[in-house]
Amino acid sequence: MEVEMKYSIGNKDIAESIWVDEYLMTIEEENSREKVFMKAAYFDTHDHILCKNDITFRVRMENDRIIATLKWRGKSEGAMHQREEINVPVIDEACFIAPQPSIFKESQIGQEVIALIGENELHSIIETRFLRSRFRVDTGDTIIEVSIDKGEIITEKGEDPILEMELEMFSGNEEELVKIGEEISEKYGLQAEGRSKYARGKNMLLGER
Repeated sequence: MEVEMKYSIGNKDIAESIWVDEYLMTIEEENSREKVFMKAAYFDTHDHILCKNDITFRVRMENDRIIATLKWRGKSEGAMHQREEINVPVIDEACFIAPQPSIFKESQIGQEVIALIGENELHSIIETRFLRSRFRVDTGDTIIEVSIDKGEIITEKGEDPILEMELEMFSGNEEELVKIGEEISEKYGLQAEGRSKYARGKNMLLGER
């Protein structure tokens, strides 16, 4: 289960201020800061069978690593996002162009996806490209990854900028996650983002801003 809070950031100056926020730095895990270039493609069939079944099929390059991901049973309320997720590391770079559902064949959800897709071909419908600046914080009983993403969402209908903060809970309790999210969002005037990058891309494809 992936549990995270997502906020849109007003401008790049605010993003830089969050990156050096004094409170977050007091609970920061040592040597956890890094910047990673990420490029992702989201795949579906021509008749959008996965979208209709609330399933996301993503392949993402993180610097020189490639990760294939399935997400399902997603829900969001305000800034809070929760969904089931499975990740599989991939060696073949061709997976970023033409992935095979068999990547996930060892899981139940993978078997369901294979059955849903059948003989249909997958093709990329949305891409994202962004720089992720991230570090981990530890409150004592909860570990959270703080990420600031800057980049763009790309579809055949146009592009949309990415400038957002994500707080993903690695372990602990949701109360701590919500507390930190609310404190940082209030301090910097952030807006709760109820849509994932994929959902924003789908809205563009459907002409729903």
